[in-house]
Amino acid sequence: MDFDKELIKCRTIPDIFELVKWVVAQYTNKDQAGLLVGLADLGMHAKGFVGAFYSLNSNSIIINKKPLNKIQMKNSYLFKPYIFHILLHEYIHSLGCLDETETRNLTYNLSKKLFGANHLTTQLAKDMGKFLPKMSLPSDFEEPENLNIDYLLGIDKRNTNYIM
Repeated sequence: MDFDKELIKCRTIPDIFELVKWVVAQYTNKDQAGLLVGLADLGMHAKGFVGAFYSLNSNSIIINKKPLNKIQMKNSYLFKPYIFHILLHEYIHSLGCLDETETRNLTYNLSKKLFGANHLTTQLAKDMGKFLPKMSLPSDFEEPENLNIDYLLGIDKRNTNYIM
């Protein structure tokens, strides 16, 4: 399967998440049903930012809207690889891999196997820092404008087809 073409065909974040889940199920035989994915403003700083996090308590992956918006505006070619990388990383956490180094290594190795070493998704997994200067990060902390979480519809389609 050509995963780059599959990623290009994805139109929405839920589509990318379905691809992430399918890929992980194929390569690890693991699946996590019932997850929620939401977007929230978590702020940003020049020294870095939280791209997303997995919350054990709410069984949710929360993606930081601030860097996502910057990528869409300034580096739109990074949008799908970035979302795939972030969701893959956090989805691996949701499967019980809570060690950050182990999760990063698994995310990188799986991305390399799927897309090859030179693909943007793999490069983001290897060193996201080399892409940060292109995002024009703020010099001071940009506080969140609001702390609401906007949960995405259409997540986990395979496991929620009974909902009308």
